[in-house]
Amino acid sequence: MFQYQMPEGMRPATLEERRKFYAEEFQLTKVALWLHKRRGKTKFAVIIGRHTKIFPEEYKDDAETTIIIDEYKDLADARRQILEFLPEAAYYDRNVYGEKDHKIGQELAFDLDPENISCPIHGTLADKMKRHQGLSFCPIELDMVKDQAVRLFEFLEKQFSKLRMVYSGRGFHLHILDEEAYSLTTKKRTLIAAEVKANGFEIDEWVTTGEMRLIRLPYSLHGMVSRIALPLEKGEIEKFNPIVDERCIPAFVKGKPTSS
Repeated sequence: MFQYQMPEGMRPATLEERRKFYAEEFQLTKVALWLHKRRGKTKFAVIIGRHTKIFPEEYKDDAETTIIIDEYKDLADARRQILEFLPEAAYYDRNVYGEKDHKIGQELAFDLDPENISCPIHGTLADKMKRHQGLSFCPIELDMVKDQAVRLFEFLEKQFSKLRMVYSGRGFHLHILDEEAYSLTTKKRTLIAAEVKANGFEIDEWVTTGEMRLIRLPYSLHGMVSRIALPLEKGEIEKFNPIVDERCIPAFVKGKPTSS
């Protein structure tokens, strides 16, 4: 049974709902547009059922494993493989690879998740972990992390010029697409992460430093909450509400009860 508490209307997608989304609703043209400026071939990855414990029986032994998809002919073939696994989450690799799969750079990104917010009702992440609710979040935390995302965007604009925001399904990702950011050293990324933390932002440092190189694929399904990862313009963020915004609600949720 799914143990985490989330805002009303957010709940895990079933295997059939995942299949329906990736077969009928996953927008490859928009994915291609997001990835089109990346150098070299993009690697994808999926996690089948680590948090939801929902997975095809034949993949029971690999349900919590990160599976890399790096051999595919085109995006349609990559989708075919995603459909094979019916994952709760799909990602792309931020690394840039040269000849013989040698890493030559990495996209810089910042990850803001609602469970990291200290909630006036539910307490700190440590408090939630003690209750075995480390991935739970409420509408208050969602609003608070959205406010952090807006302020972090404005903070990073002083240093970078090509920023993109993505609602990840739960929290928010900020992608830095400045050319020079791809070649930042691990030491420099660590300093940037420390500076951001020192200014009061609750980021996942592993993402920014590069230790965690995977990031959620825009337009994919966040199977834990039944929401679509959605790129947003800066001016949209303050009024954005993923609980009711139809752009990030998959068709299988619309017009039907959302209780699991």
